[in-house]
Amino acid sequence: MNLLENKTALITGAARGIGRAIALRFASEGCNIAFTDLTYNDQVEQTAADIEAYGVRVQAYMGNAADFASAHEIVKQVKADFGRIDILVNNAGITRDGLLLRMSEEQWDSVLTVNLKSAFNFIHACAPVMMAQRAGSIISMSSVVGVSGNAGQANYSASKAGLIGLTKSTAKELGSRGIRANAIAPGFIITDMTKALSEEQRGEWVKLIPLRRGGTPEDVAGVALFLASDLSGYVSGQVIHCCGGMNC
Repeated sequence: MNLLENKTALITGAARGIGRAIALRFASEGCNIAFTDLTYNDQVEQTAADIEAYGVRVQAYMGNAADFASAHEIVKQVKADFGRIDILVNNAGITRDGLLLRMSEEQWDSVLTVNLKSAFNFIHACAPVMMAQRAGSIISMSSVVGVSGNAGQANYSASKAGLIGLTKSTAKELGSRGIRANAIAPGFIITDMTKALSEEQRGEWVKLIPLRRGGTPEDVAGVALFLASDLSGYVSGQVIHCCGGMNC
């Protein structure tokens, strides 16, 4: 039997990158997939088609994850369409890098809103559904820089550190209802975000990684599968680093 047979996952920002990899990995294990993105485009359509190829149900929902009302409306629609929500993956995120003293208020606010507030929005909306089911797994995408900090990423680091605090608090508040909450802290993962770096910058990153390679979205998806499945049934309130040993 597949690890996620007949379960439903809601994944934010899953049209590409890590979110897409998680959606496909979950689908390969029999999970029905609801995923969000800001606007409908070719990437959304392709991701939906690739998920559907696994023989599971899939539906894309357009909306702003950082908007409280929009998040609640999406969750309401997912519950109506699928009947239940077993797994929530808070993956939506952006970067607006810059040195702290040169960072604009907009750079700070946009990153904190998209990366952190969106997770609060969806946890707030999904928690009643999971509480009624007496079961659920909430997975939030943090980062190694949420643990260690990083020059030029004060806003991003703060948002990812905030996700860790949110995760641990959620685990304590909802654990008695059978709901688990965990975070994944990816390191240097090869995505569209990191591809924007120069060859020299990528090379410097790799030197810091004991495994001597950047990670892939599929590497992160494997950790997410563990946290979503019953294999991690007694794991909650934890931050699992997926960084090739960079932050060990």
